[in-house]
Amino acid sequence: MTEGTDQPVNISTVDTDAVLRAADLLDVASATRRPSAPIRALFAPDDLASAYSVQAELTARRLRSGARVVGRKIGLTSPAVQAQLGVDQPDFGVLFADMDVSALAEVPSGRLLQPKAEAEVAFVLGEDLVEGDLGPEQIRAAVAYAVAALEIVDSRIANWDITITDTVADNASSGLFVLAETRLTLAEFEPREVRMRMSVDGVEVSGGTGAACLGDPLNALAWLARTARDYGDPLRAGQVILSGALGPMAPTPAGSHVEAVIEPFGSVTATFSGKESS
Repeated sequence: MTEGTDQPVNISTVDTDAVLRAADLLDVASATRRPSAPIRALFAPDDLASAYSVQAELTARRLRSGARVVGRKIGLTSPAVQAQLGVDQPDFGVLFADMDVSALAEVPSGRLLQPKAEAEVAFVLGEDLVEGDLGPEQIRAAVAYAVAALEIVDSRIANWDITITDTVADNASSGLFVLAETRLTLAEFEPREVRMRMSVDGVEVSGGTGAACLGDPLNALAWLARTARDYGDPLRAGQVILSGALGPMAPTPAGSHVEAVIEPFGSVTATFSGKESS
């Protein structure tokens, strides 16, 4: 990946047949709710251009079926999560409107394969991030407000047996997400100073601070803004950006209840339905 340029990443060497085979495998896993074997054997271990091409192909298929993009997610920003998955750099995925389950009484477990939850800060953009140097001042100015969020990550790869190539291709292991109602502007809090603790069924399973997210969730947003622009699909006003985990993720099986307290926002919660509910 390149950073800080206005040129799209060069994908001229991507093997189109391999991209389509990988997309088909992940599509079938999603449709049948049966995880696939890893798809990394189709590409070189560090071939991110091909992995993002798979993600783009899957995104295009969803758009053709009527889905609507509402934002992006940044993944693998926390050293704890990187260690859990054995990777050493962030990635990004696409958020679709039907992934937002904030208004539902329960998270529909039937839509998920092997979910885990992580707590994070979500930014809502008030301005496009297309032109300019995408430096700290521009990034801050583009944020309309922030909310506490639970990202419900999921993997179409069996047993979470993933490398960076697998997770990027699989839309950065995206699943669903929940946004809390309390909104704060950047004049009201500093993202790097937030403190988080998360529990599942009353047992604390994760904790961290804003500094765990690439040193500052705004650093993660800046990384995404540059990278998305490099890939030719920059961030736009109105989009929701899940900035990355503040601590380790935790499994959330059907029937479990998750609560994350992210100060100064307060809590964000999710109750997972029985498996039959989709």
